[in-house]
Amino acid sequence: MKVDLHDLVLDSKILKAGQKVLIRGIIYTARDSAHDRIVKMLNCAEKIPFEMKNAAIYYCGPSPAKPGMIVGACGPTTSSRMDVFTPRILKEGVKFLIGKGVRSEVVVDSIKQNSAIYLVATGGVAALLSKTVKKIDLIAFEDLGPEAVYKLEVEDMPLIVAIDSFGNTVFKM
Repeated sequence: MKVDLHDLVLDSKILKAGQKVLIRGIIYTARDSAHDRIVKMLNCAEKIPFEMKNAAIYYCGPSPAKPGMIVGACGPTTSSRMDVFTPRILKEGVKFLIGKGVRSEVVVDSIKQNSAIYLVATGGVAALLSKTVKKIDLIAFEDLGPEAVYKLEVEDMPLIVAIDSFGNTVFKM
């Protein structure tokens, strides 16, 4: 099923755990260090470098592009490393989380409470996922290198709905 993230914001309840999707739209990369900074900024009422309401966050640290490419390898990192930050991030209006692996019950509850969606990519497909990136821009925390926050424009990124907005999860199916 091809879906535009903008359209999903209007009705995220159409996606069900286990469903395969090809997403299109804007996503932001953020791993552990970026999450830590973002949450500290939120706690100090500082301006965040991107609009969090209805945003999609991809747990990824893209590698540098080789000549003629838009981005290097662009695969997901283990999502549970962001569990400590996730409820706070979702509270700010983030609607889509993209990564790999199981999430804690606290995160599942927070996804349900905030009508969010957790999508997963299969580990080991970083080269394939990089081909779905049509544009990349560095937007925050340049000092973090590949773990900085990047704005990606993606088209037909293959993902699976791992936790839907009702709290159903493929990890318990």
